Amino acid sequence: MKVLIVDDEVIIRTGLCTVINWEDSGFTVLEPAASAEEALLRIPVERPEIIFTDIRMTGKSGLDMVHEVKKDYPDTEMIIISGFDEFAYAQQAMREGVSDYLLKTSRPDEIIHAALRAKERLEQRKQTDEQGRARETVVSQSFLRSLLTSTARPDEQTLIELEERYPELRMSKGKHLLQIWIISIQEEYREGSCSVEHLNGVFGTFVQGLLPCEWLQWNDSLLLIVKMEIAPQGWEPVESAILKAEQMLSCQTFAACGRTITDMRDIHDALHTAIEASNYAWLLGHDRNVRYEEIAARKGIRMICTVEEEAALASLLRAGSRDRLREGVAAIVERVKQNQEATPGSFQAYLQSLLIAGHRWLERAATSIGYANSLSNGEEVDKRELATRPEETLYHHLEDVMNQYRLMVSGSSPVQRAVVYIQDHLDQSLSLAQVAKHVHMNPNYFSEIFKKETGQNYLEFVTQAKLRKAMSMLRETPAKISEVANHIGYEDMKYFNRLFKKFTGQTPSEYRGKC
Repeated sequence: MKVLIVDDEVIIRTGLCTVINWEDSGFTVLEPAASAEEALLRIPVERPEIIFTDIRMTGKSGLDMVHEVKKDYPDTEMIIISGFDEFAYAQQAMREGVSDYLLKTSRPDEIIHAALRAKERLEQRKQTDEQGRARETVVSQSFLRSLLTSTARPDEQTLIELEERYPELRMSKGKHLLQIWIISIQEEYREGSCSVEHLNGVFGTFVQGLLPCEWLQWNDSLLLIVKMEIAPQGWEPVESAILKAEQMLSCQTFAACGRTITDMRDIHDALHTAIEASNYAWLLGHDRNVRYEEIAARKGIRMICTVEEEAALASLLRAGSRDRLREGVAAIVERVKQNQEATPGSFQAYLQSLLIAGHRWLERAATSIGYANSLSNGEEVDKRELATRPEETLYHHLEDVMNQYRLMVSGSSPVQRAVVYIQDHLDQSLSLAQVAKHVHMNPNYFSEIFKKETGQNYLEFVTQAKLRKAMSMLRETPAKISEVANHIGYEDMKYFNRLFKKFTGQTPSEYRGKC
């Protein structure tokens, strides 16, 4: 804490500087001033917290100086150290804001105690001011959060209060624009043990020192409201500030900017579009900075997997290889990621359809072999995990399906395993010999036990399984009848129609019409 001594007597000012051990009490004594005029010139530059001054000096008096200092620097502690023990002087000094009045005959310990009392008052005021500012910051942030989350368009009174609380965001029509950024610190690039919340705060404060902006903690991210001048540099100042903050904190972020606005009344539009852009963190994470205009025109991808994709998935699950499943999932996810029309919502819906297809395949396999035990639907899919870690989440849930299938078939008979194999290859013309080979049996012996366990010969069973699949597709999909026939291995439509009518009593068209 800095101390300045002001006295026109060289012996007094030198003595006060040298006789008293200021440093041991936590003070730094500045070069003493020989007059009030000299002190007033140096105070704005050196900013002492405590000033000891005589009253009667050549030129301006100590009380004149106290008056001027208190006007410009009201928190400065002023202590009179005078050779006059007069009540009138002390009374006037107190009116001017002097906090202590000492005589030049005071002992060194009395002078240092006066300085320590002044120091304590300064620290208490600083603490009180900091607490007040902290409370005001909390109130202001609560106001800003309420404004952002409100569904109502901000009225005039709300905008006035916003400008009062956040003068940095005050906009001039035709001169300024506003952007909302949502910045997410990427966990895999974050170094050190700091919490994300703490890191967000440091990040926001650092950027605030570079840009006219305000920040809020926003879920696990940082919400940045930036006022920009309408100028050719566009995003560049914000991107530059974000990059500097990343370098300072040794981290990497994904930053999403909403639609730029020129009227504070449109702040909700800026927020909602920023949130929408931030949802692309996984899809466009390689870009790191994304603005709403870049993704606004995306229409989304197909949200239901095709029959062919279901069949490919079934093949992966049936194979029972974790490595193959992981590679297959990675390929699926990467394919979607490369689709220029993909949106977070359509992407998640598509992945959900794959999970449903996996469980549906497992149920069909269980039914085909008469599996009596109940099947687990697995853990509930965490939508947030599916959005932020799609590949790992999809693999985790499909691995559970694969494990259940492996457990289910491990206790089944060769015929039951053959039935599952047939159900998975209804689009092919599987011969009895091929199926027998799959379950490692002699074809003749396999034919005998197949009829014994199913009550049908191989050809009857396969034909009926194909036709049941066709019925299911006619009920549940918009596929053309020719496509349905091809899907179960029949290219001859007349032959397919004849078999279908013989089995159901109706043509395929009639059957679909009554569904």
